[in-house]
Amino acid sequence: MSEKRQILVLAYRDHAEAMRVSAGLTIFGHSVDLVFVDRIVEESDENIAQAELLELSGIEPVSLVEDPNLDHIDYTQLNTYLDRAEHVINL
Repeated sequence: MSEKRQILVLAYRDHAEAMRVSAGLTIFGHSVDLVFVDRIVEESDENIAQAELLELSGIEPVSLVEDPNLDHIDYTQLNTYLDRAEHVINL
């Protein structure tokens, strides 16, 4: 059995894929934080479906940009996420 890890996923290019990967990592017992970095998350069918997976996985994503659907964090808070992460994944 693998060791539980604290993983940070930074979503840049493909928000749906970042959500999918984040939810998938929880299957292995990892703790996952998800930060949207570059833009507001679009309300597409694919993103809505992936957001439901995040909810089922217990992941509460945050955003560096003002997004009406997500909690906003600043760069100081991002550094806190980075400090506690054992692994960082950029998608």
